[in-house]
Amino acid sequence: MAVAVDSVLLPGVALLLAAILTWVVMRRAQATGLMDVPNERSSHGSPTPRGGGAAIVAVTSVGLVVLGLRGAIDVRLLAALLGGLLVAGSGFIDDRRPLSARSRLVIQTLVTLWALGCLGGVHEVRFGSSVWSPQAGGYVLALVGTVWTINLFNFMDGIDGIAAAEAIFMTAAAALLGAFEAIAPRLIPAELLCAAACGGFALWNWPPARIFMGDVGSGYIGYLLAVLALAASRDSPVALPIWVTLGGVFLIDSTVTVVRRFLRGEPVHRPHRTHAYQWLARRWKSHQRTTLVVTAVNLFWLLPCAWFEAREPAYAVAGAVIALAPLVLLALAAGAGRDEVEAVAGVDAN
Repeated sequence: MAVAVDSVLLPGVALLLAAILTWVVMRRAQATGLMDVPNERSSHGSPTPRGGGAAIVAVTSVGLVVLGLRGAIDVRLLAALLGGLLVAGSGFIDDRRPLSARSRLVIQTLVTLWALGCLGGVHEVRFGSSVWSPQAGGYVLALVGTVWTINLFNFMDGIDGIAAAEAIFMTAAAALLGAFEAIAPRLIPAELLCAAACGGFALWNWPPARIFMGDVGSGYIGYLLAVLALAASRDSPVALPIWVTLGGVFLIDSTVTVVRRFLRGEPVHRPHRTHAYQWLARRWKSHQRTTLVVTAVNLFWLLPCAWFEAREPAYAVAGAVIALAPLVLLALAAGAGRDEVEAVAGVDAN
């Protein structure tokens, strides 16, 4: 009965509450003028309420406390996950009065250090027949990886439905692998809770979106996913490559884009619309088609690769490399990180 409540009933309630709260946030944003007004770098064409991610934050946080009180997740994991409230808080402020990149980075770093204090760094990663224990290096790797994940989710939340769909896929897939392949099964209740909360929001964010997630939600989700991946590495030396594989589309698109812009000497934090998914959305003139293609890549390529890694632990890292390599080529072919002038003028002129 406890398993059913934690893995079925609570996510169902979370989905319903997130859908209701998103509607409340949407109406509140409309009444107070908290709207995302289109500009030359926008991917939408009409003013749209923002900040809907607050519903995800509220429902997930309360749900995590319930899971903690029921003993479904341990105290250290609960404390680490609740650190995401600070990330969400900075995003909430940024949605209303933009914070400097430095201020956001400081907050993200401090919260990540809190999570590492609760969980430790990357615990073990399996390479072939051996297991690597990074020790102090694990803290550095985890710090960089978590801060990058927070930001990449912010970068990739640029068209309708894509960030929510990615979060639902990653957490639901991780729960699936936990149930059938015993990859950190203790995290299943938290993973399903996160998937359900994002699902409730997605009902309003699916193309054409009636509300946007905002920084309050995108950064929070990125933090939660990173913490869940770190927690999973405590249980399984193949968990980290699996989580990297599951998040491959967002990881590769954001990384390729940032690297190419950095090499051109552009400020990487400056707003732009040169991610591969943004190019595709304009080329196809459809947010929905782009989000569905990303979802198809997740379901029919990355999930089978992750499943292979779970079934063949000795090849987990190699499997992750094989899974991600084609995505690099696809991102480059789609235009990830191409010159800003080409992004604004070139595609739209075709």
